[in-house]
Amino acid sequence: MTDSRDPAVPSAAAPPGSADRPGVARRTDGARRPDGADSPVVRPGRSPAARRGVVLGLLGAAVAVGFVLAVALGSTVIPLDRAIPALLRADGADPGAEVIIWTVRLPRAVTAVLAGAALAVAGVQMQTLFRNPLAEPYILGVSSGASLGVALAVTGWAGPAGTLTSQIAGPGRAGLVVAASAGAAAVLMLVLALSRRVRSVATILIIGVMVGSATSSLITLLLAYSDGQRAQQYLTWSLGSYAGTTWEDLAVFASVCGAALLAALSGVKPLNALLLGENYARTMGVHVRRTRTMTLLTASVLAGAVTAYCGPVAFLGLAVPHMAKLLLGTADHRILMPAAVLLGAAVSLACCIATQAPGSGMLLPLNAVTTVLGAPVVIAVLLRSRAARAGWTG
Repeated sequence: MTDSRDPAVPSAAAPPGSADRPGVARRTDGARRPDGADSPVVRPGRSPAARRGVVLGLLGAAVAVGFVLAVALGSTVIPLDRAIPALLRADGADPGAEVIIWTVRLPRAVTAVLAGAALAVAGVQMQTLFRNPLAEPYILGVSSGASLGVALAVTGWAGPAGTLTSQIAGPGRAGLVVAASAGAAAVLMLVLALSRRVRSVATILIIGVMVGSATSSLITLLLAYSDGQRAQQYLTWSLGSYAGTTWEDLAVFASVCGAALLAALSGVKPLNALLLGENYARTMGVHVRRTRTMTLLTASVLAGAVTAYCGPVAFLGLAVPHMAKLLLGTADHRILMPAAVLLGAAVSLACCIATQAPGSGMLLPLNAVTTVLGAPVVIAVLLRSRAARAGWTG
């Protein structure tokens, strides 16, 4: 849906030239001026472009502050006078603090930034493509495919030790990443192949939901016939975590996310055209099928990469796009996409800090924190939206 406040798509009721004059606020409730005239009420104010610039600047500052806090805070308290020398690797720095910061906290903070940005952008893409405020990055079943790969790995379903599955998904994090990547890639190829045979995005949505449901059922069967220890290993992975990534992991994770984010940011113009429907996009010269395929591919790669390295992280991809639209007051992807990157990173860093329960020595499940944050946001946004009040039907 396109926000009526978006200067890129002015309202049909706007007087000529009013959409181009910064600092002009129009009354949309039919009220008249005190003198009885029908002209819009004009009051001074910050232009939309200036307001959005301020919002983007504040989001960038929030990411910087959140990153510093994610490195400085944790379940183990490190005083500032020890943390700064350890971070700078200065002479005389505490070796213990240096190990904690450089091998645990810095990789964890970078992982949080990448995961938050990736899921937020994928969420924007899915909500625009399907024109559905409840669409999210995992809606095509990519997360379920990754989960199926991990379930196959940890349960040893293919056979006893020494078989191909056991070798691929041997002990350690690397095996789970490989298994999750393979599962996500398999489901992605299936959905993309099926999407080429249909024209309706609604049909693609249903296909993705059905594929996700089928893989989830297979996971349930696998866990039902596995021993309790292996099932517990899978359940622990499914709770999500930014911890455990190494610099070698991040070299691959950052490369995949960076390439997919660049591809997503380069496709903002076709997505803007899709806001008004596929028929309108075609009249604007947009190759709808190619745009749809590229959007599905980049969103699925982003979601699949995050799932492989962090587990299925809930609600960030659903809630952050709504929060970004609310802050910016626009659906223009030229502004919305960069804002989603920054806001997704900032919210993800906040969740990362919360999972550490600083000073308590506890470690909270990531999805417990993201759900507590995301569910109220989505409910509030949907209740405030005009579409919800009008009985939005998709």
